[in-house]
Amino acid sequence: MQLLQFTVGMVMTNCYMIFNEETKEAALIDPGDQADCLLEQCRRRGLTLKALLLTHGHFDHILAVPALQRETGASVYAARAEAALLADSQANLSGSWQRRPLTLTPDVLLEDREEFTLLGSRMQMILTPGHTAGSCCYYLPEEKWLFSGDTLFCESYGRTDLPTSQPAEIGRSIREKLLILPQETAVYPGHNETSTIEHEKKYNPAAC
Repeated sequence: MQLLQFTVGMVMTNCYMIFNEETKEAALIDPGDQADCLLEQCRRRGLTLKALLLTHGHFDHILAVPALQRETGASVYAARAEAALLADSQANLSGSWQRRPLTLTPDVLLEDREEFTLLGSRMQMILTPGHTAGSCCYYLPEEKWLFSGDTLFCESYGRTDLPTSQPAEIGRSIREKLLILPQETAVYPGHNETSTIEHEKKYNPAAC
């Protein structure tokens, strides 16, 4: 499995492309904007986009989804607990912040710790409420990759003053669900630089 990182949109969101070199099938995690650029990246590599994995429903993580779906038919994955926010353009901030009102209905709604196979690899959705009620992370145990969205940042974590945020929950989500992963796990967050679980156990304020 290969991984590429792109920074997209007005708030510099990290969008990740993972793909199977043998099958040429790909998935995007948090395609927040610039659908044409993301499609071009797939075309350059001869990849077929199969899935769009959403860590949560805020506008800066979902704006490219409709165009990507139209062009490729890729399935949208999200936590079941995030379905209501995705369906509300005010709650997902696309209407108020971006003035591009958008609602989404995911094709696949996942439960906490549900495992699924995609691109020939085993993945797990970990529900991590806090930033939003249905924020989640995607963990690939064989690769030891964690896509942490806006739950866990390098030496920080996501804000908790937005619709459906749960300030009392984000620290618990990080400590009890993420920092228990293998120390060598690479952390790929929704914004800013990458990290590891080992580093976050030492330096993240939520670790205490």
